[in-house]
Amino acid sequence: MANNNARNIEKMASIDAQLRLIVPGKVSEDDKLIEYDALLLDRFLDILQDLHGEDLKETVNIIELDLPFVFVFLILIDFCVLGVAGILDDLETSKTTLSMTVQDCYELSAEYEGKHDPSKLEELGSVLTSLDPGDSIVIAKSFSHMLNLANLAEEVQIAHRRRNKLKKGDFADENSATTESDIEETFKRLVGEMKKSPEEVFDALKNQTVDLVLTAHPTQSVRRSLLQKHARIRNCLAQLYAKDITPDDKQELDEALQREIQAAFRTDEIRRTPPTPQDEMRAGMSYFHETIWKGVPKFLRRVDTALKNIGITERVPYNAPLIQFSSWMGGDRDGNPRVTPEVTRDVCLLARMMAANLYYSQIEDLMFELSMWRCSDELRVCADEIHRSSKRDAKHYIEFWKQIPPNEPYRVILGELRDKLYQTRERSRQLLSHGISEIPEEATFTNVEQFLEPLELCYRSLCSCGDRSIADGSLLDFLRQVSTFGLSLVRLDIRQESDRHTDVIDAITKHLEIGSYREWSEERRQEWLLAELSGKRPLFGPDLPKTEEISDVLDTFHVIAELPSDSFGAYIISMATAPSDVLAVELLQRECHVKQPLRVVPLFEKLADLEAAPAALSRLFSVDWYKNRINGKQEVMIGYSDSGKDAGRFSAAWQLYKAQEELIKVAKQYGVKLTMFHGRGGTVGRGGGPTHLAILSQPPDTIHGSLRVTVQGEVIEQSFGEEHLCFRTLQRFAAATLEHGMHPPVSPKPEWRALMDEMAVVATEEYRSIVFKEPRFVEYFRLATPELEYGRMNIGSRPSKRKPSGGIESLRAIPWIFAWTQTRFHLPVWLGFGAAFKHVIKKDVRNLHMLQEMYNAWPFFRVTIDLVEMVFAKGDPGIAALNDKLLVSPELWSFGDKLRVNYEETKRLLLQIAGHKDLLEGDPYLKQRLRLRDSYITTLNVCQAYTLKRIRDPNYNVKTRPHISRELIDSSNPANELVKLNPTSDYAPGLEDTLILTMKGIAAGMQNTG
Repeated sequence: MANNNARNIEKMASIDAQLRLIVPGKVSEDDKLIEYDALLLDRFLDILQDLHGEDLKETVNIIELDLPFVFVFLILIDFCVLGVAGILDDLETSKTTLSMTVQDCYELSAEYEGKHDPSKLEELGSVLTSLDPGDSIVIAKSFSHMLNLANLAEEVQIAHRRRNKLKKGDFADENSATTESDIEETFKRLVGEMKKSPEEVFDALKNQTVDLVLTAHPTQSVRRSLLQKHARIRNCLAQLYAKDITPDDKQELDEALQREIQAAFRTDEIRRTPPTPQDEMRAGMSYFHETIWKGVPKFLRRVDTALKNIGITERVPYNAPLIQFSSWMGGDRDGNPRVTPEVTRDVCLLARMMAANLYYSQIEDLMFELSMWRCSDELRVCADEIHRSSKRDAKHYIEFWKQIPPNEPYRVILGELRDKLYQTRERSRQLLSHGISEIPEEATFTNVEQFLEPLELCYRSLCSCGDRSIADGSLLDFLRQVSTFGLSLVRLDIRQESDRHTDVIDAITKHLEIGSYREWSEERRQEWLLAELSGKRPLFGPDLPKTEEISDVLDTFHVIAELPSDSFGAYIISMATAPSDVLAVELLQRECHVKQPLRVVPLFEKLADLEAAPAALSRLFSVDWYKNRINGKQEVMIGYSDSGKDAGRFSAAWQLYKAQEELIKVAKQYGVKLTMFHGRGGTVGRGGGPTHLAILSQPPDTIHGSLRVTVQGEVIEQSFGEEHLCFRTLQRFAAATLEHGMHPPVSPKPEWRALMDEMAVVATEEYRSIVFKEPRFVEYFRLATPELEYGRMNIGSRPSKRKPSGGIESLRAIPWIFAWTQTRFHLPVWLGFGAAFKHVIKKDVRNLHMLQEMYNAWPFFRVTIDLVEMVFAKGDPGIAALNDKLLVSPELWSFGDKLRVNYEETKRLLLQIAGHKDLLEGDPYLKQRLRLRDSYITTLNVCQAYTLKRIRDPNYNVKTRPHISRELIDSSNPANELVKLNPTSDYAPGLEDTLILTMKGIAAGMQNTG
């Protein structure tokens, strides 16, 4: 083993040297990525050595040849896949069997990537289709697994590089970086370069709020069981490269790494049943328990340090609302019939129980810490009173179970707090389990002020006794947690479609025999709603005739009325178009006795709705009753997903930009502070992209220290899956929001606006002429992509369509983007760009110069172009061509050909505008990472295309070669067991699981699902 280790170290050193020769000065710190990947591969080799003996050693010797770095790296990667196959240690293989098949697949993919020769894809297809069902699953699983491991190596590498940058204070490339926004560097830049005073920075920071809204959008394709194993692999890898590691530590970590890789491979990647909304909520809440809970005080402490470094000696006040958290999990019922009033009640009570439990688990640590006897008179009086009233021992506590003596006053106060937390937790638990609780509400915390008061008392007392440094320790962290998470952990937003409210009000007006609300004009609707809101009579009683849908809406309002008001955030109305949509919700809240009505937030999504939004908001603010109700504050949500599906990314991005500008103007006109709520997805097609660039490219004045944004699906794991990721996410949002407010981006010149308007018209026309007006587009889309099979992944609780029948318009944005991401054609992202660029350049060649000027000087335009360029770098029209050939009827082939010509032309024009010769020439790190994973994704793409062919065409003939396991007939063989995991499939054995594994692997490789 020692010799092997010595050879591995030598091997890694030579790779590092090769890397520095190939990309001198560009990939400066990236030598660690090679080490991380080499280590993961080496672990696979150890597993494989037992199975293949001398055969393997011969292959290892290739490493010692003087090959260019890229080849060395690819061979290393090759071992990794061989190793994955080898993990199935019961699947004994001969020297030319499974391992060789995996190797053949990889080599054919690599050859295709080199020359893009379509015949290589067909050759690869024939290898893959010749496999029997069990082996087919193993191959798909191997490649999928490797892509997940590549992601882990990259994440550890990014964290390592980030630490090195911080040690050196090297932020030189921050402006062009695609991922970072450091709080300390932002403070220094604002004070040094932008001449803001430290006090101005501190004031702006104290008054800003970033509210991160976790949603259950079905884009997280990896099971939680695997996410946890991936986290442990990441930790092992990071610890192995710690400087103070001992040989024994290294050996134990090595074993742990191998164990976790094997455990991940042995775990079924496929969800066999769809999650319920409660499952989704529990999955979302697990991030609070694992990273966010401790991450918030850690982040705020770093903000304190950064402030000290610019001369501010004060700390951020614990009640400054710098970071807030909300959730849609169990509250978003738009198009999801599985989110019922009972589900909403459950998730609120579960969150309250979790919050009380998290506080309870920390309170005893605080009691141990605050053992001081000296305190203020104010605290002494309070502690003595508690001490007199509590005589009994509490045997159900582990620590401090006897009565606390009066000479430990802080512990007396905190002991009382612990009792109430215990009761608060148990009451939530009983209500959740049985619907009733024997614990009276007054024995629990009913509002956060009751909880904060004794903690504030302890803080004041310590400070007044000269113990401020103690007060600013764990107690301050605890105060900050209480201020951030409250008693509810997160505030739940409710989202419902405007039509559902119209149905309820219509039933009421018909019951009152005053007509059909649905048929009334907007003016009449408003007049009646305002009359009722100004009056006091109840509108309906239990005798109101109700359909199931109407009961569902009203019962949701009753749940809001029943539960504590701090459980809820906003009531969001999707498909909102008129003031009556908002007033109807206000009236229903009053009728259902909601004591503290939720703020009502209209959501504007489609292009026409975004265009009409400023006028709709203006009409709403001109209603005196409503203006008085909102107290000078309004929130508006804008949707990135559906606007992109409706008009294409180019037009949607520009319309979202303009709508925000106009909405802010309207709000200023009426003296209202407007908060924009950005409904962004993870993929570029749904508004995704690097956080700080997305924020810094928003129009001036639109954030103004107040930002709400959704964190969806796989982005939750990417943002909060690890402590360092959580820390970085909070930094990015806080720093970019501060910088946008204090140093707004440039406004576009009038001629830029005119050009954008002209291009948007052309882009929308091009996009819609293909997606909505081309008679056979829906047919082409469903044949050329795995859209119809998307639902089998079981990655979300909601249906993939709003309405069971219907075309693209009724399809949700996530499966729409997902389908095109899987084929690496990304049509919804780039379609429209090429036509727009071509039109304006053809009209006047000087427009090309203007577009280049816009790219270099206007953050919004640059970010838009850069994100599409990144999508092109992940794309491959050759895969789309293979899908067409296998899956699309011949009479539609010319349609696919036209789209691919459009793709290439759009890419050429985009590079011309960006001034780039090659894709991603400004981001060598990303370019290298994508190159290294391409061959794996290609294998999965081909496997997916041929598997879909076999599923959809029962007459498609394949020659299956003999099972490559030595024990051909043994039904306990692991490969056969894999087939048995899905005994009720609608398809031939093994096909459905192979297909789903390719979907998951491609999603991992593209680092996006939908």
